[in-house]
Amino acid sequence: MTAPPLPPASALPPESESRPRCFALLPCAGSGSRAGTPQPKQYQTVAGQPLVRHTLAALAQVPRVACTLVVVAPGDTALALGAGGAAHEALHEAPKAHVVADCGGASRAESVFNGLAYWLAHGAHSGDWVLVHDAARCLVTPAQINALIDACWPDAVGGLLALPLPDTLKSAAPGAPPAGPVRVAATIDRAGKWLAQTPQMFRIGALHAAYAAHAASGFEGLTDEASAMEAAGHAPLLVCGSAQNFKVTYPEDFALAEAVLRSRLP
Repeated sequence: MTAPPLPPASALPPESESRPRCFALLPCAGSGSRAGTPQPKQYQTVAGQPLVRHTLAALAQVPRVACTLVVVAPGDTALALGAGGAAHEALHEAPKAHVVADCGGASRAESVFNGLAYWLAHGAHSGDWVLVHDAARCLVTPAQINALIDACWPDAVGGLLALPLPDTLKSAAPGAPPAGPVRVAATIDRAGKWLAQTPQMFRIGALHAAYAAHAASGFEGLTDEASAMEAAGHAPLLVCGSAQNFKVTYPEDFALAEAVLRSRLP
């Protein structure tokens, strides 16, 4: 794949050991089968735009995010990929540009790993920060992203947006057939348990190394960036997020996302 360079150096903040840059990475190669849409859910229209456009617009409104990489599946032209499989595309909703690269993998973890390698090969440094965010979390706000950056910037590890678990948690009894009833096996103590969200913010080099250690196993067991860092022996920060920053997953989620987005219109 012939990939575009980052925007001109004059358009990005200078990188140094004392002033690292902050990039973003959007894994956008999933098929979204649970969403029940005829196309991948990230391209489903919500409040007048493809869902991923709302996500990009939020990131584009955060000045400290120098540039966003959107990792799509090979052959995916929904974001106007150009010759060579990638294109540098101006974002209409804000002056910030993003880069689209068709290096998506078979899993979210593989897409993130490939995206991190892309950044390292195209001008980012190991000490720069990366915000990995689910394309389907289209309700994230610039204020939430800034809160995560503020918390993680002085930290040695980094962290993630998350919410303390508000509901009673149950585990299901094993052995129920797929179409049969599912019964409770136990009630689990919810104290100290959090629901992980995104963005998740870590140093590019450290996160790439954490994923690389599990590449041979197909990234088995790594469900998000924090789990990769935990497996590498780190303890990420938990930064309180918002219940509105949910991941659009099921058919009924689209109507709720649309209502929230329209409620934010001036």
